[in-house]
Amino acid sequence: MSSVAPFPGPQKDPAAANRAVPPPHPVQPRLRDPRLDFYRGIAMFIILVAHIPGNRWAGWIPGRFGFTDATEIFVFCSGMASAIAFGSSFARQGWWLGTARVIFRCWQVYWAHIGLFFFLTASMAALDLYGGFDKSYIGSLNLHWFFTNTVQQLVGVMTLTYVPNYFDVLPMYLGVLVLLPLMMGLEKAGVWAVITASVLIWLTANPYMIGLGPNGISFPAEPWSDREWFFNPLGWQLLFFTGFAFMKGWLPAPPVSKALVILAAAFVILSAPFGSWKVFLWVEAANKDLAALIRPTWEITAEWREKTDFGLLRYAHFLSLAYLGWVAAGAGGKRLIASGHSLASRTWAVLLKLITKVGQQSLAVFVFSMALARFIGFALDQTDRAVMTTAFANLVGFFLIIVCAYTAAWFKSQPWRAKK
Repeated sequence: MSSVAPFPGPQKDPAAANRAVPPPHPVQPRLRDPRLDFYRGIAMFIILVAHIPGNRWAGWIPGRFGFTDATEIFVFCSGMASAIAFGSSFARQGWWLGTARVIFRCWQVYWAHIGLFFFLTASMAALDLYGGFDKSYIGSLNLHWFFTNTVQQLVGVMTLTYVPNYFDVLPMYLGVLVLLPLMMGLEKAGVWAVITASVLIWLTANPYMIGLGPNGISFPAEPWSDREWFFNPLGWQLLFFTGFAFMKGWLPAPPVSKALVILAAAFVILSAPFGSWKVFLWVEAANKDLAALIRPTWEITAEWREKTDFGLLRYAHFLSLAYLGWVAAGAGGKRLIASGHSLASRTWAVLLKLITKVGQQSLAVFVFSMALARFIGFALDQTDRAVMTTAFANLVGFFLIIVCAYTAAWFKSQPWRAKK
């Protein structure tokens, strides 16, 4: 049976048509920029090390040598990741649906915080109740107030007016996310409106910058004292939206300049004695006169390097570190990608893959690592905390958060939906 043309017109020779149409080119897979997830993954490993009680390795994390630590990496990279995830939603589906997606993420972060709190609270209570140990694990997290006045503190936990120190990162992240719809709404007025709003909000937490006194706006962390959230989202949003702005294209990428590299490295190195007590002691041991000149600066710059409200020196220090990391990774992260077939290249390729996977699943890994750190600390309490024992405990922790990352990725892929 002869074929009929679907539309009126002259019949064409199929062979000639095939010859006229060039064969399609295979789609080239787009390489994912490894820098964001790589550095976010590094932050997850550092956060685990920092939160293991009495961990020898915690004395050598970056936060012991300057103003900033893994929290800055986490917040900055979260801002960049949010520009990819939420920024595209606002651009494609409009402000209302973009806001709905942010609200859904806030819902996830809120319950991750609540779940982590109750899991660890119950776990520490079980250790105290059934362990028969001399140490109070409830006291190690300063949770006695929760058990002595549970009714009031239960309401405080759910309303985020009771935020114990160990559980303060996710509330800060939640507070920053809440500001995202505001910033995306201001984008319609121009990028400068967003930048101005972010700086003004930061100044409400740091009024000393404009001579309005030391006490800015903060959030209460417990009803029986004046303690505030350890991480004030009104201050930390400046770093989050800086990362957001770079990834969104609101701020141009800085040029690769030898002068800027030297300037950033000099600031990081020379500020170390002012930002780290450990480095200051090294300076004091080497030159007491120089240490005497540095010591008064600790009091003068206290507000400028303040962690709770994210002082200006912390911001400058992190931007310097971020610039050095950005230059070191190369354009598109090309220096991170292993080339060649040597043992070193293959080993690095495996490490890069593992670290990147941890960075991609940062929320799940963060919640898991915060719980895991307390159990590793408990395990170390049963040992003499020797060098090799501590190293083994940290490496086991690294292995477990990698397993957590791959497990979370597997569940997110929803393999049960795949057709056989």
